[in-house]
Amino acid sequence: MKRLSLLIIFVATFSASCNKYLDTPTPKTEVVDEKVFADDKTATAAVTGIYISMNSLNYMWGNVMMNFLAGIHADDVYYASAFEDYDVFRQARLVPQSTYVERFWSAIYGYIYTANACVEGLTASQTLSPAVKNQLLGEARFMRAFFYFYLVNMYGDVPLVLTTDYRVSQTLPREKTEVVYNQVMADLKAAKELLGDNYATGNRVRPNKTAASALMARVYLYRHEWALAETEANSVITNGNYELLKNLNNVFLANSRESIFQLQSVNVAGGRNTWEAQVAIPANATAGPLFRLDTINLIPKFEAGDARLVNWTGNRTLASGATYYWPAKYKVRSSPTVQENTMVLRIGEQFLIRAEARIRQNKLTEGRSDLDSIRLRANLPVLNTTLDQGQLLLALEKERKLELFAEWGHRWFDLKRTQRSTAVLGPIKGATWAPTDTLYPIPSNARSTNINLSQNDGYDK
Repeated sequence: MKRLSLLIIFVATFSASCNKYLDTPTPKTEVVDEKVFADDKTATAAVTGIYISMNSLNYMWGNVMMNFLAGIHADDVYYASAFEDYDVFRQARLVPQSTYVERFWSAIYGYIYTANACVEGLTASQTLSPAVKNQLLGEARFMRAFFYFYLVNMYGDVPLVLTTDYRVSQTLPREKTEVVYNQVMADLKAAKELLGDNYATGNRVRPNKTAASALMARVYLYRHEWALAETEANSVITNGNYELLKNLNNVFLANSRESIFQLQSVNVAGGRNTWEAQVAIPANATAGPLFRLDTINLIPKFEAGDARLVNWTGNRTLASGATYYWPAKYKVRSSPTVQENTMVLRIGEQFLIRAEARIRQNKLTEGRSDLDSIRLRANLPVLNTTLDQGQLLLALEKERKLELFAEWGHRWFDLKRTQRSTAVLGPIKGATWAPTDTLYPIPSNARSTNINLSQNDGYDK
């Protein structure tokens, strides 16, 4: 009989704050599928275990590494010292054996396995409360879509695994990106139907209907379906539960009105809040930051008076005389109370999505107005009304860079999807750069266990 391992939920013991995710005893052994999904509490534990496992430990794909390594691969972050596992990203020297190329692949497919197990178990269950079943099934399908969105943007064509049957999944070939995107949209549309407007616990740490719309808007944008992207982003922006916060220091607080979906801080031993703050903020008054903002390709791009430079970056001049900057969107390195959660989706991105969708449709006035909303929030003047479409798209690229730096790989993905990677990153990376570097290689260990996996161009040497 198939079994679903719930050992990942052990991380709930790290903090009583996990009770915001679920209010149920932690299962301590493997539980047969039917038993897991026969009861509202254990079924909830199975689904919320995905979020807990994503954010329970440090340097994982779901927190620090997707935020900062993707920034290193682009042009907004670098590491304080030479470290081969990071240098291969900064210098565009990835190979199929690179540590994080393999770790990311394994981690995301592990999350997908759990999401698949939840979809199967929830769908088959006849004993769950209808409202709970719909909520959990919507969450599981949302998360599966979320994971596949990142897989196709990191690796390109990938196996589309929709079952827990290893006899099927272990031999699947890579599916075309468009096929995977079709499944992403199918999951998001289903999630949007199943999820409610409200959050399951009152905290914004589990996806709701608006989260599904927000991710749909992003996917439509990436697929160049401009009108649909505009519609979905507009539905989020006009929802009265969300707003651009004027005080930038409040944006990344737990359950802020800018947040659409966050990962709850669960491992709060020693006063820790987010892993991002724990890693980015210097450990003491004289230490330099580990993950640093690029002082050539990012910091000088901020206009004079940009509140994002003041509020979302920290800086320190060391005894050597060198000044270093770090990402300071998260402020709390240590606190007796949890004040911040890891941001996943926020309304600031939705304004930028709607702006681009409108500009691409030649709705220049409306698109410029959305960009002005972001700029005014940053205490910057509005854009010149004479800018044409090409100029507005470059202004948009800049605003996305300065608004979304060190968040979930946005800068790297933006350059790739707009085919600007070589023009922007080529001169920075130098001789090691090739256009094929916009995708990670398929990991060697994955190909060694599945002979049907082909390799991405540029890595078959």
